Amino acid sequence: MKLKHAAFAAAAALGFAAPVFAADCETLTLGSAISLTGKYATNGIHAKNGYEFAIQKIAENGGVQIGDTCYNFNVIYYDDESKGDRGATLAERLIQQDGVQYMLGPYSSGLTKAIAPVTEKYGIPMVEAEGASRSLFNQGYKYLFAVLSTSEQYLASAITLAAEMAEKEGKDPASVKVAVAVENDPFSLDIRAGVLEDASKYGMQIVVDEKLPRDLSDMTAILTKVKLTKPDVLIVSGHSKGAATAVRQVGEQKISVPMFAITHCESADVTGNFGDYAENVLCSTQWAETLTYEDAIFGTAANYEVEFKAAFPEYAEKKVPYQTAQASAAVYVFKDAFERAGTLDKEAVRDAISATDLMTFYGGIKFSDAGNNVAKPMVLRQIQGGEYNVVAPSEFASHPLNWPRN
Repeated sequence: MKLKHAAFAAAAALGFAAPVFAADCETLTLGSAISLTGKYATNGIHAKNGYEFAIQKIAENGGVQIGDTCYNFNVIYYDDESKGDRGATLAERLIQQDGVQYMLGPYSSGLTKAIAPVTEKYGIPMVEAEGASRSLFNQGYKYLFAVLSTSEQYLASAITLAAEMAEKEGKDPASVKVAVAVENDPFSLDIRAGVLEDASKYGMQIVVDEKLPRDLSDMTAILTKVKLTKPDVLIVSGHSKGAATAVRQVGEQKISVPMFAITHCESADVTGNFGDYAENVLCSTQWAETLTYEDAIFGTAANYEVEFKAAFPEYAEKKVPYQTAQASAAVYVFKDAFERAGTLDKEAVRDAISATDLMTFYGGIKFSDAGNNVAKPMVLRQIQGGEYNVVAPSEFASHPLNWPRN
């Protein structure tokens, strides 16, 4: 297997002892309907790679120990084509035809929202890593668990930063003008809600509040309004395609705004694709390789970055996306839960997942009664000289914020 050999080569190159591969373990099957084509394919592939890397690392470290038996994970994947109805159909197929009893999530809040009623209907535990909308966690689901922070937190800290910068300049934070443009999907609408809530606390003015076009390919009409209203902060959320469009068109149209904050910088590779246009953009992230998280399987956050790039050389010249890291964390949660449950009984496994209290390379993981992770903060990075540097929250900051952006 390519990944196995790459992992061993990486260990040798870095001077580490080669891990013991659990070759004689039995197979424990998980299922995932995930976006390998369609508008979410970029991040769907990142998530799948994160799942596969975690499966390999766990196998190299003795597998999953349940009683006297060890298991290696295997995942049955189907391409949901970035369509919610297809995702729901495939979830049914995985459960009814393939006999899957445990699920890894799809990519995006919308697709998670489509699949969750199916896994709930059959009592199938699903640990998901890519659906952050808080609307997923007010439905009373008992079998849905998410390792990531919920989406209203993604860019709200940019508003706090803008207020802090205004105060440093001797201005009232209420004088700050904010422009918001988001995709019309559950994830981005939650981001909008979080930004508007935080802006209202400071009395900030919302001068633009728009939905991105459905295909996410042209922001010209919205940016015309931005030019006219001259906001201090521009917030954009539209997954990878929306991020790429925003950075390209803000640069092409020479939009001058003191703070420009977006989601999905790494997965859109805005530095590689747009160079100077991406300079000083603020990027929300669930995880960064500079954070001081660590666990027994993946090591430090920095070590995860190094070993993942060795296993998947296509990432060698760019940052490992947080979507990949959190996908690996979801697999780790299953390992931990199976071992604590000591059984393959899905109800016992569900209860063990619910009781998770785990520190990982990705951060702390502990689930509320609603199933969302309450143990890990969001982080803001700013692209400075082509590098992603953590600037908020202050306790995690490695670099000061460049303000204004241009």
